[in-house]
Amino acid sequence: MIYPISDSAWVSPVQVVPKKGGITVVRNDKNELIPTRTVTGWRMCIDYRKLNQATRKDHFPLPFMDQMLERLAGQAYYCFLDGYSGYNQIVVDPKDHEKTTFTCPFGVFAYRKMSFGLCNAPATFQRCML
Repeated sequence: MIYPISDSAWVSPVQVVPKKGGITVVRNDKNELIPTRTVTGWRMCIDYRKLNQATRKDHFPLPFMDQMLERLAGQAYYCFLDGYSGYNQIVVDPKDHEKTTFTCPFGVFAYRKMSFGLCNAPATFQRCML
């Protein structure tokens, strides 16, 4: 999915943010009940804003619900698992790998598969699902 890369003009920074879980209620020093979000883990977010500004936008229209239902009508099966990890299934063109480059404390890496945060990723994913 990712691989180390030596250098790229398109390096993007990384932010690590807490994953939000449910809400728990705890008591503070004054014995007041305070709702608090529990952190269930950490999520790595790549800041692709500069790359997205330089990218020509692909405005692929989302289909209407009735269009999707027409396509599904008469089908014996429809599996949502195909869409669950869909972004991670779409291969990035090898000449564009360097544009997905990000830096973190462990080195500089590039994606072989489509990453979240790229401005045309939703349109590409939608086109693949039709």
